[in-house]
Amino acid sequence: MSRPTEPDPVQPVVSVFGRDWDAFWPHILRAMEAEMGAVDYISDPFPFTETDYYDRELGTPIQRRILAFEALIDPVRLVDIKWLLNDLEADYARQDGTRRLNADPGILSLERLVLATGKEFSHRIYLGRGIWADLTLLYQRGGWRSLPWTYPDYAGERVQALLSRIRSYYKAKLRSR
Repeated sequence: MSRPTEPDPVQPVVSVFGRDWDAFWPHILRAMEAEMGAVDYISDPFPFTETDYYDRELGTPIQRRILAFEALIDPVRLVDIKWLLNDLEADYARQDGTRRLNADPGILSLERLVLATGKEFSHRIYLGRGIWADLTLLYQRGGWRSLPWTYPDYAGERVQALLSRIRSYYKAKLRSR
């Protein structure tokens, strides 16, 4: 018989991308920090070119940043964070309702990266309140491993290198607890 245990706290991460950064940055950063606490890592902006899925809505060229927050959290908070970011996307939308930015939250542990989404799919697990968990990457044998459904940007070296840096910070936080 298995004995239920509580998981270690996880590292919240957010990927923010868009074109009109002057219209939402640093306002969105302050709003996220007001709800989630201080950010302790922000990547430099870099091009989001792995797909053209967002080009029509966000415009081009799209730039992206990946953020990690200082405080570790209980994994169940992922649902609340996804709703917070959905609200922020709506708050900074254009007058016609199209988004200026996309903000995708996730939780990083030593073993995996899980993203939150509002879209159901065969490999996603329902978390509640319309939010699904997408197991996006596994960490095995010293590196990230993509899965058949991993988004192309998360399967790429640039994002995985940033996630490895964040993972090393997370590992140090766990050790200091």
